[in-house]
Amino acid sequence: MSTTDLTGTEVAVLMVLMAEARAVRNPELAVLGPALAKPSRDRLVAQGLIDLGREGRSMTLELTDKGWKFCADLMGTEPPAGTRPAAKALYTVLAGLGRWFHRDDVRPAEVFFPRDTPAEIEPLPTPANAVVPQSVREHENADAGPDLETRIRRAYADLAREPGARVRLTRLRPALSDVPRDHLDDALVALQRKPGVSLIPEENQKTLSDDDRAAAVTVGNQRNHLLTITS
Repeated sequence: MSTTDLTGTEVAVLMVLMAEARAVRNPELAVLGPALAKPSRDRLVAQGLIDLGREGRSMTLELTDKGWKFCADLMGTEPPAGTRPAAKALYTVLAGLGRWFHRDDVRPAEVFFPRDTPAEIEPLPTPANAVVPQSVREHENADAGPDLETRIRRAYADLAREPGARVRLTRLRPALSDVPRDHLDDALVALQRKPGVSLIPEENQKTLSDDDRAAAVTVGNQRNHLLTITS
């Protein structure tokens, strides 16, 4: 599928839904971007790009996994013939974002999030009855000690755009591929107990790939896919 299969209005609505990263009430579309007529809405649903829902009496629209992929693939494509100059500027901006996403292996869902998302996301506390590896309790395991902690911090610093940026564990693990999986998991669990370090679950579960799920670290009953280090 390409932009030539959709109208300019339909593409613009998909961009709005990506930027909002949430289910948007149909009346809001005319405020955030162009209104979407029923034939266009039906076409986007038929092509599997959006899901429809209800919020009170209002219909809601939200990107599907296929819709997110379409928006990601759109970054870097040429505008369709006949695109107006103002719309061409949008494609230019998207292409710039696409270069950044490709360079840093970043996905749109890591950049766009709902407006009411807290500025700081605290990981859930480990339940009192959680099964915690003995190496974490003792903090003495050689593979989970300072040497490995230093390596994790260095790998994070190499991958993060800035301190506190979220780095996917799918990117961190290859940088420490010589460390056994269980040792690295134990070290990450121990490290996240220190100030300035957090293991965080992906908020938008729809964007998770099989690799993301396989790379996750479990703390208590919570599977975490991202690492942040501020200090």
